[in-house]
Amino acid sequence: MGHDWTTRGTRRRVTARGRARDLAWGSARDHGPHPRTSPEDDGGGAVPALLGRDAVVADRRWAADLRAAVFCSLALFALIMLVDGAAGTLSAARTGLWAGLAVLLYVILYPARVTAGPGWLAVRGPLRRGHVCTGLLTSVRISETVAARLVLCDSLGNRVEFDPRILAENPLLLHRLDAGARASRALGLLRTGSVELGRLLARLDGREAKAVFEASGLR
Repeated sequence: MGHDWTTRGTRRRVTARGRARDLAWGSARDHGPHPRTSPEDDGGGAVPALLGRDAVVADRRWAADLRAAVFCSLALFALIMLVDGAAGTLSAARTGLWAGLAVLLYVILYPARVTAGPGWLAVRGPLRRGHVCTGLLTSVRISETVAARLVLCDSLGNRVEFDPRILAENPLLLHRLDAGARASRALGLLRTGSVELGRLLARLDGREAKAVFEASGLR
């Protein structure tokens, strides 16, 4: 009886781990991964889900940047309306024009939301979203245009780009990308970008990153 109970328990744990892996990869394919909220989701580990191996991490400054974009747009609209009203030229047509200008500014300032999990990284903007499989990366490069952009491409033809400062300000996101890049190099897929990624890692404050990783159980 005891042996049967132990065997059933072991089978349930193995099945749970398999379902967790399938859900993680399935979520990445659907572009819409959801963080797990229960420690049992990763096979019964004791690490909290938000810091576990299957956790989804996101840009911790995104909400503040979004509020700043909203504030700037509303402030511009209010200022123009105030000036227009004081000049006595305010009309319905001009109000619509200023509202459109404020919306355009909001779209320009809208911060890309970067999230990552085991094997994937997603970027969602105001008009579109994309994702790459970090374990299948073929290139990592920084595009030096008006503003620096980090461009990631994978072997499935997916491509995303975003501000590299997001990784420098979010060690857990950088950890997810680095782990995927290591897997890509092991498979011989990552041909360009190791130097660029190394530079990003070097920009992190070593002590702060170490403290974050140790607190999260990620090394």
